[in-house]
Amino acid sequence: MPRLKTRAQLRAEFSRTGQSWTGWAKQRGYSTNAVIAIASDNDENPKVKCLRGEAHNIAVELGLKEGEVLRRDKAVRPMPSPV
Repeated sequence: MPRLKTRAQLRAEFSRTGQSWTGWAKQRGYSTNAVIAIASDNDENPKVKCLRGEAHNIAVELGLKEGEVLRRDKAVRPMPSPV
């Protein structure tokens, strides 16, 4: 089982790999604002609890919490290749 990440570790990983929040969100069909709100929140007392719905799915896919991603459209949209 993969180890869960803290938000600080997640931000460092995105910075290290050059991945953008917008690109990650679009690739998976999530709201960019929701992804940024979750990633930039406080680990000790988060405003976004990520208990259900889109926030839960985002937190699971980012590796911030354990759980199952349940979505109506299970297809993840591929990123367009840069031309």
